[in-house]
Amino acid sequence: MMHLTKQIGKQTIKFQNPPIITATSSMAGPKEGEGPLKDYFDIICDDILNGCESWEKAESQYVHDNIKNLCEKTKTKFEDVDYIISGDLLNQDTATIFGIRDFGIPYMGVFGACSTMGESIGLGSILVDGGFAKKVIASASSHFCSAEKQFRFPLDLGTQRPPTSTWTVTGDGAVIIEKEGKGPKVTFLTTGKIIDMGVKDANNMGAVMAPAAVETMTAHFRDTGRSPDYYDVIATGDLGYLGKDIVLELMAYRGYNIKNNYTDCGIEIFDREKQDTHCGGSGCACSAVTFCGYYYKKLINKEINKMLFIPTGALMSTTSSQQGESIPAIAHAVAIENME
Repeated sequence: MMHLTKQIGKQTIKFQNPPIITATSSMAGPKEGEGPLKDYFDIICDDILNGCESWEKAESQYVHDNIKNLCEKTKTKFEDVDYIISGDLLNQDTATIFGIRDFGIPYMGVFGACSTMGESIGLGSILVDGGFAKKVIASASSHFCSAEKQFRFPLDLGTQRPPTSTWTVTGDGAVIIEKEGKGPKVTFLTTGKIIDMGVKDANNMGAVMAPAAVETMTAHFRDTGRSPDYYDVIATGDLGYLGKDIVLELMAYRGYNIKNNYTDCGIEIFDREKQDTHCGGSGCACSAVTFCGYYYKKLINKEINKMLFIPTGALMSTTSSQQGESIPAIAHAVAIENME
């Protein structure tokens, strides 16, 4: 039987030669550009349509512009990138596909809903550590208007949003993962399992995804032998205020105290009171732009050195919701550390 030297426990990979996140780029929409993280984003677009004729085309333009900026700021030629691994919330990842179709880079499309950034970073790191690639771009995007139109109600209806709802982040986050270079390293990947608690409310993403975050977080600590206080920051992807409270309660029930270093990207990206975002932020871009803009700069500046990044996703579709299905969820944990 072959011995899997990089697999520890049931769900976790320990990278033998930890891949390096050498650069990031973050592009945010107008509402995000008015929030508390505005000074951390590379590009803030003051037009939610981004000069396009539809929300969907606007999201593709966000993807195109941000990945192009990532390559330009690092003087990376498209032909030097081995793969793009990316996804979004639209049917069949169309925001990503039309955003990158002119780049000529080998593409692997992923769907993890709002957990996509964790999935894409994890898979990109596997390729680099495994010797299958030297340079990979991992990315994820979402758009408030296109997500509302697809999963809830068209904005023109003026439907009232309940207190449990979160605000889908408009933007794109992208990273370059390399074998060599300078930057924080991806040391562990804990891949999540599908968790379905029977919740059917598409306006309560926190309750849907929090149990998945807890399952993955617990698996990470069990597989690695690490305790929560090993990390300077533990950040889930887009649970918002309600989801964060659920995570704290469930983790405490399992014997883990994470109050001192746990937060959620959906809480960090908006000012809840001033911006009226109810429970906070969500969407693929929530964790993507928050990591690529805010946390990556903190890692580079050594303000934090050890981070557990856990994007969370609701694995629903318009069809499944219309047919009365509950909303399954998943979360992927990526350990990112300064090791110099």
